[in-house]
Formats: sequence, C-alpha cells, structure tokens
Amino acid sequence: MKVENRRRTLKSGIALSVTCLILFTPTLSLGWGAGGHMMTASIAFRRLNPRARAKVNELLKIEINPASVTKESTDFINASHWADDLRPFAEFDPLKQLHFIDQVFSTDGTALPPGMPEPDNIVKALEDNVNILKTSTDKNAQAQALRLIIHFVGDIHQPLHGASRVSRANPAGDRGGNLVKIKVPGNDGTLRETNLHSYWDGGIATFPRGGPNFAPPPLEQIPAAAARAMRGNPATDPKIKLNQPTDFMSWANESFDLAKTVAYPGITEGAEPSATYKAKATRVANQRVAWGGYRLAALLNSIWP
Repeated sequence: MKVENRRRTLKSGIALSVTCLILFTPTLSLGWGAGGHMMTASIAFRRLNPRARAKVNELLKIEINPASVTKESTDFINASHWADDLRPFAEFDPLKQLHFIDQVFSTDGTALPPGMPEPDNIVKALEDNVNILKTSTDKNAQAQALRLIIHFVGDIHQPLHGASRVSRANPAGDRGGNLVKIKVPGNDGTLRETNLHSYWDGGIATFPRGGPNFAPPPLEQIPAAAARAMRGNPATDPKIKLNQPTDFMSWANESFDLAKTVAYPGITEGAEPSATYKAKATRVANQRVAWGGYRLAALLNSIWP
C-alpha cells in the first residue's frame, strides 16, 4: 500500500499531534519483548467479557497499514507486538517515544534535566487512544488504537519504561537502563554483553524468547508462561485497583518506584547480576506482566461493558 495511505492512517488513528513531535534517536529497546507482551495479552484475553471479546476480534480483522505487518497479527495475542513490528517503517517513527515515560531521578546529586518527562509519552498515548475507541466512528482509527493500547498497557508495566537514571556519566539520563551495560550468560554458557533495559524486556531471561529479526516466540509457549506470571499474583490483590481502569499515571508511578527500588539497585556496570538480584527481579517482572494483563482486560471491559 502507498506510503501516503499509511501516513493518513497514522495521523487519523493516533490523534497525538505528531506534527509537533521532535524526532530523536530512539531508545535501544521498546518494551517487554514479544514474549512479555504476548503473555500480558494472553492473560487479558481470557478475562474479556463477551461484548469486549467480540469487539476486539472485529477490529483486529481490519487490514490497517502497514498491511504486511498487520496480516501477521490478526489475533489478540499476536497483535500485542504490532507496535514494535513497525520498526522498519520510518513514517511510524513518531510512535517510538510513546512507548515510555522517562521520569528522571539521580542517586549521585547530578542535576535533573528540565522538561522531563516529555509531554508526549505513554500515559498521554493511552489516554488519547482510549478516547479514540470511545468516540471515533472511524473503524481504521479504532483498529489502530486498539493495537496500540494492547501494546502500551504492557509497556507501561515494565519498570524501566517509567524511569531514567541521571548521573555524572549520563546527565541527560540513561534512557531507562539502555545505557547500563551488564553481562549475562549466552546460549553457550559464556557471558555476553547486553544492557539492563533489554534484560528486563526479556523478563530477566525467563520469558519465551523470540527468533531472529525480532520474530515472536511460538504461540504455544505463551499459555504456560502466562500461568507462571499469574501464580502468586492473583487478580484479587486490592493494590491492582481494577475498578480504576484508566489510572495510567499511577501505573507509570508504580514502574518508576520499582525501577528505583528493584531494577537499578544491586547492578554493577559491566558485571553479571547476582543470583539474589535475578530472583527478586524475576518475581517483579512476572507480577508486572500479570497486573498488566488484568488491567488491560478491565480497561477494555470498561469501554465495551
């Protein structure tokens, strides 16, 4: 399909004043990996009421641009990684800064940069796209908004999508841990270099892994992984506040607090995280996926009761 049509869909479907966005070098990682997003969506889909389930199935069948990406994700679980699958399409670059909200903090007294977090961020993106689902009569715009919501609800629960640590080494922030280098065991058992953000995107190397070129993991691996995330993290936990399904800023603040108290402490630049760190971080990553799934379902059920 023509680039002109793609741009028209982007402009009408997102309604985020993209003409006002300033493009910049994107973060190195865009959120939970496909495995984490698929886990979140799997948990949510099972909790949708009949009307919401019918509505999302209807919207996901609509062929929105880019068709080559959309045709690979016409079900709810695979639609969860659609927003990351847009990487090769330059016309969608304005979306990149909407996957996170960089709330800055410092642990060494470095002055915090002004104007943070950016006004165009994941909280605003969720508010705007929910408004599209509630008010728009444009089915293409609704179909795009739904895909973005499924993805962004996952991203906002990743702790390093809610924080950026400022330091003398990184006075503008470390981009949610993207600039923090660590070492982790590779498939052959030897240590390889990665960054802290990517480590969390993969659920501390416990989520189903994708293939080359960002290929998602096999769908059949997702139910068991989702079940592990829910184990010990019941939807009945009052802290989840399922009766407040649009309180996006509070979700971001939870991630900010977890970044400061769990994701960053105990990490030594260039070293492998300790067993204690891995165990605690894995528990938190699973809880965030479970809470994201519960909240995504509550949000969509509130739109289509």
